[in-house]
Amino acid sequence: MTDRDLPRGMRDDAHETWPPPALIESFLGNFNFEFRPGEDTDIADTAVAQAAARRFRDVLGRYASGVTVVTSMSGDEPVGMTCQSFSSVSLDPPLVTFIPAKTSRAWPLMQRAGHFCVNFLADGQQELSNVMASRGVDKFAGLEWSLSKTGAPMFDGIVGHVDCTVHAVHEAGDHHIVVGRVQDMDFTSDADGSSPDPLLYFQGGYRTLR
Repeated sequence: MTDRDLPRGMRDDAHETWPPPALIESFLGNFNFEFRPGEDTDIADTAVAQAAARRFRDVLGRYASGVTVVTSMSGDEPVGMTCQSFSSVSLDPPLVTFIPAKTSRAWPLMQRAGHFCVNFLADGQQELSNVMASRGVDKFAGLEWSLSKTGAPMFDGIVGHVDCTVHAVHEAGDHHIVVGRVQDMDFTSDADGSSPDPLLYFQGGYRTLR
C-alpha cells in the first residue's frame, strides 16, 4: 500500500492524515485483531483463508476506536506499544483489558514488570502512535514523559490514562487477553474543564472528532 492508496469513499485529500503503510498493516483493520510490524500470524497461506481474514478485518474495521499506547518498564528501560484493543471491564473491582498478540515483543516485558499504563492519545499525537507501532530501537528518544504511580511511562498531552497492575492473563487464539486492576487514573482538562479531543482510528486511518 502506498500513502495514496485510500479505501473507496474517502476524500482525495485524506492521504494528508493517512498513517504510514507499516502502521496500517500493523492494525489491519481495527479492534482486537491487529497484527503488528514484524509479527508472524497463524493464518493459513491459502486464497480462501486470506480472503476470510481480510473480510473479518474489513467488517470489524467499521468499528471506530480510540488509540492508546500501553507502556511499562523493563528494568530501567521504558517499553511501549500502540494498541487499539483496549476496553473497560468492571467497576467493582475497577478492571480494564487490552489484547496483545502472542508474538508481541513488548508484552512479555510488561508481564514481567507486573504493571502497565494505558495512555489515551489526543488529536495531534499521530506521530507518537506511529513511533510506538514501529520496531525502532529507542522509541522513547526525544519524547516527553514521566512515571505513573506504578512506575510506567506516562506521556505529556494525552487525553487521560489508567495505571494498572496485571490482574489476569488469558489465552485467546493468537492473542492474550490481559486484565489490569486499576491503581490510579486521571484525565487532562483545561481551566474551563474542557479536555483535548481524542485520536481515533477507523477503516485503517486516523480520524478526529472534527
